[in-house]
Amino acid sequence: MRHWKTFVTAAALIQMVAGPVLAEPGHLRIAMTAADVPTTTGMPNNGAEGMRFAGYPIFEPLVDWDLANAVDRRAGLRPGLAESWQVDETDKTKWIFKLRKNVKFHDGSAFNADAVIWNFDRLFDDKSPQFEAAASGIARARAPQVAKWEKIDDYTVAIYTKKPTAFFLYIVVWLPLASPAQFEKVGKSWEAFAKAPAGTGPFKITKVTPRVSIELAKNADYWDPKRVPKVNKVTLFPMPEANTRLSALRSGQVDWIEVPPPDAIPSLKQAGYKITTKLYPHIWPWALSVEPDSPFKDKRVRYAANYAVDRDGLVGFLNGTATPAYGFVGPDDVQFGKPKIRFGYDPAKAKALMKEAGYDEKNPAKVKIMISTSGSGQMLPIPMNELVQQNLEAVGFKVEFDVVEWGTMLLGFRQGPDSAINKGRHAMNISLTWTDPSVWYRWFHTDAFTPTASNWMHWSSPDYDKIIDQVSVTFDEKEQEKLLAKAHEILVDESPWLWIVHDLNPRAFSPKVKGYVPVQSWMQDFTQVTVD
Repeated sequence: MRHWKTFVTAAALIQMVAGPVLAEPGHLRIAMTAADVPTTTGMPNNGAEGMRFAGYPIFEPLVDWDLANAVDRRAGLRPGLAESWQVDETDKTKWIFKLRKNVKFHDGSAFNADAVIWNFDRLFDDKSPQFEAAASGIARARAPQVAKWEKIDDYTVAIYTKKPTAFFLYIVVWLPLASPAQFEKVGKSWEAFAKAPAGTGPFKITKVTPRVSIELAKNADYWDPKRVPKVNKVTLFPMPEANTRLSALRSGQVDWIEVPPPDAIPSLKQAGYKITTKLYPHIWPWALSVEPDSPFKDKRVRYAANYAVDRDGLVGFLNGTATPAYGFVGPDDVQFGKPKIRFGYDPAKAKALMKEAGYDEKNPAKVKIMISTSGSGQMLPIPMNELVQQNLEAVGFKVEFDVVEWGTMLLGFRQGPDSAINKGRHAMNISLTWTDPSVWYRWFHTDAFTPTASNWMHWSSPDYDKIIDQVSVTFDEKEQEKLLAKAHEILVDESPWLWIVHDLNPRAFSPKVKGYVPVQSWMQDFTQVTVD
């Protein structure tokens, strides 16, 4: 019998601390999958979900996601706090950004080059007085290529990379900026700043109640009049349990829930609730340690795991809110390439591979997998992992779960499989993104081993590295796509991950919610949403 940790639900906390949150026109109430509210200093924890809700709506980067043109394709980039940029023709490690003028932080202070330099010092210079260790850990993992930065004039900055990095803009997009003046005003304390933060975005944070909610208000003075929010207020609630989110929606406590329970979707539709799904750059895998103590160091074992999983059965369990994964990207994507291997559900082949590797039912490969109770892009991790567990144990594995909260998983993910915090763990079920070339580097390149970046598996392929290094100096996007297709062939044929499913990003809404357009991105634009 398995014993899961029990957590106080967000719904219960809302009732204990805040009382009922009444519906009102112009007030959007969202139930996230997070177990706690994301941090509010400008570099949220809780992964991409933290950025989706407590990041980009409040704090903006120099270059932002182009969500307006991402209905039928993966989100690209658009100018954010930088109006334009260029790479220096004589020094491909130097990127020059021309900053947007007449932008104010929520506290009324001016955005300029000094603010940019201050933020990069905060994230990448541990000697700076404003250095924030927690934010730096996240930023360094996402942007390991950043080398130095300098002010050219009041509205121009230069940022240098350690080596030419053609996809650097897709790294800059993960670095939102906070107000230096507000940090000074609250006493040079990030703890105090988190209670009264200030960015430049279309929403501003008005109240933070730990483990209960974040309240956002419309920024009526936002620099882009077209994106001034149509709602007056947004309240974000952490609700890690799917059935709790469902109850909150049906009872009218919230207007919008992330990841509704799949079996509830038909009844929600019948009751008049709106359900949206959208293919987006998401993968729900197991990242497999290839350290010496891991059975997954043997490629035959990795192959066996991939042949053992009944992906179609899992998609059926999810009521069609996912698609099978046969690699890092979707099989219809131009980046998929032509791998030699096509993993289907083949338990007999999986058993044969396990036997060849020295394992069978009497001598199973014992593996411990770190899984979360909820989290950003994690879908329904407990029941989904139990189905995968059944598949693997039918072919010669003995699977043990190490069940943790999402925040604990992120801490483990930022350390290597050989670290003390991950001792005894052979894999990690953590949903990740394939939005752009930068993630191909930080998830899989040899130079990106954790804790430097995000190659948690410590998998290394010189052939893969060579291709990604070529991508780094290829500034033509079509040529990048061709190279990534070749890199993907190596990923599938080596399988450092167990490829399971791609999420379709399901959400459920009250019929009072209007104006939301799902896009092919982990991020979403709430500025055009209305609530009757």
